Amino acid sequence: MTNPAQVAAQPFTPEQQRTQASAQALWHPQTIPDPYPAYAALRDLNPSGVLPVPEWGMTFVTSHAVNSAVLRSPLARSGAVISQMPGDTQATRLLQPMMLFHNGPSHARLRGLVQAAFTPRVVEAQRELVQTVLNDLLDALPTDRDVDLVAGLAAPLPARVIMRMLGLRGDDEAKFMRWTQSVADLLGGAEGNPDLLARIEADASEMRAYFRDLADELRAHPQPGLLSAMAAAQDGGERLSSDELLSNAVLLLAAGHETTSNLIPGGLLELARQPQAWAALVARPDHPNVADELLRVVSPVQLDGRTLAGDLTTTGADGQPLTLPAGTHVQTLLAAANRDPGVFPDPDRLDWDRPNSARHLAFAAGAHYCLGASLARLEIAEVYAALARRFPNLTVTDPTPRSRRTSSCAARRNSGSGSGRPEQRRYPSSIQNTPPKPTRGARCRSLPSTSSRAGRSGPGA
Repeated sequence: MTNPAQVAAQPFTPEQQRTQASAQALWHPQTIPDPYPAYAALRDLNPSGVLPVPEWGMTFVTSHAVNSAVLRSPLARSGAVISQMPGDTQATRLLQPMMLFHNGPSHARLRGLVQAAFTPRVVEAQRELVQTVLNDLLDALPTDRDVDLVAGLAAPLPARVIMRMLGLRGDDEAKFMRWTQSVADLLGGAEGNPDLLARIEADASEMRAYFRDLADELRAHPQPGLLSAMAAAQDGGERLSSDELLSNAVLLLAAGHETTSNLIPGGLLELARQPQAWAALVARPDHPNVADELLRVVSPVQLDGRTLAGDLTTTGADGQPLTLPAGTHVQTLLAAANRDPGVFPDPDRLDWDRPNSARHLAFAAGAHYCLGASLARLEIAEVYAALARRFPNLTVTDPTPRSRRTSSCAARRNSGSGSGRPEQRRYPSSIQNTPPKPTRGARCRSLPSTSSRAGRSGPGA
């Protein structure tokens, strides 16, 4: 597939020029802090919500209806990135058995074996674990200065939870977080960067060595945790091979970390822009719709891709029938779909009482719907309830992301004495009826360890 940033200048019609300029804007550095006007501009070019860019070999889809139809279609194939990777490398061997890159019967087999261990009951049983890890992290945050909530909360929380669920040792946390970053970089596209590829290859080799023969060991000596349950899972006599166990455990590790670690700072940035929503959350921290509405508005994974194995006929955003031909590479703009005004009125606004928030596509849809969606929802709900209860005057002190990566948020202590720094934007005093308690406010800085726009590890399995 052609890299849009490398498309050479050539003569195009005015309409083609407008289309390419609007599509190119999605990759422009100035778009990163707020990509939604760029999605809207792309949407406005075609009322159907479908915009072919044949020069790039892509078709961009902005509407909720068409994105949903593509993601749910059995004709849509995931995993095209595998065909673009070098042949026999450690990284390729790591990715090939991941269910993310399989379709049809092979995907159903892998997903079924993993899902047999990763049940909703198993996830719900982790609520106490999530609360314990969360409270420990929040208790450890200093109250006398700005703190980085990515380093102190967003990065370690989901990593520790999924590691403990898998049954991995806590003293390996730094190593596992480095590995998940390499997987995220690999899934997000590392071509053209020899140093990054070398690091990924080294980490993939280390992962394979760590997990080597683990399946046989866990079957012989079962241990608590998902890894042992995955190793023991059977379907008609079928079991996961050692390579399959490794790859899909790494997928769970990466996906279980990436979505939540991106959503926590991204949600705080959005709440800083919408103080009324923060006030409403403080008034009702346990609102059942918080996780889905944040997932809809923030969209921790902004886009995905599918290749069609046959002609797909569906209905466009304008109500007219349309056909996407076989071979089309579809860029499913999940973030644009999640703010489709035809489905979500006033789509940019956080509304905890929105009746259809759960229709978002933040976890994709169809066969590759995110296996860890229920765990991510649980973590997001618990995090934001705890932040709202503990730190009702939380303040974002630098709300502008400075890189392609998701920005982090940290918290500033607010004494409530009225003598706070004048340059700090505080939430209204009406957030609470009593004098504000000391709180950790939020400062934003670049989070180089996660990608919110091009990553593939969040919404699919």
